[in-house]
Amino acid sequence: MAKLLSSMLLKGLTGPSAAHSSRFATGWVHPTGTRHLSTVPSDPDTHEDFHPSNKTENSNASLKDIVEQDVRDNPVMVYMKGVPDYPQCGFSALAIRVLRLYEVPLSARNIIENPELKDAVKSFSNWPTFPQVFVKGEFIGGSDIVLNLHQNGELKEMLKDIAASKKAD
Repeated sequence: MAKLLSSMLLKGLTGPSAAHSSRFATGWVHPTGTRHLSTVPSDPDTHEDFHPSNKTENSNASLKDIVEQDVRDNPVMVYMKGVPDYPQCGFSALAIRVLRLYEVPLSARNIIENPELKDAVKSFSNWPTFPQVFVKGEFIGGSDIVLNLHQNGELKEMLKDIAASKKAD
């Protein structure tokens, strides 16, 4: 009975109306310091005054400009499938798991929600796969490279001043 109820609830939360609605950019910060940059569906039953607004839609900023700003403004930026709390692929999950070992603030964007953003990130980094991890404005690589850097101690060196500044706050 509980399994059936859970299944029904999940279908209700992820039904076709949510998947096919228009989407707007939003963001929130998790108590652990993880910053999620994502989209939410617009609800046609909600008054226009309460719809989220898309700052990128209302500005002249291109997706390339947004990627450049993300990478510049966030000490650790991850373009991934899903969000850090709910990765939607094993490679993204691995990268987040390794980065969280260092207790640094993470910022992330879900590339599944926006194919144009996905293409802009690929073009920006000249790298074809995801996740893509940037540290202090520099493209590091995907989950395999992040794991390798962790195992050989280089990632600790890259992140030590970011972790130290978070503890000082």
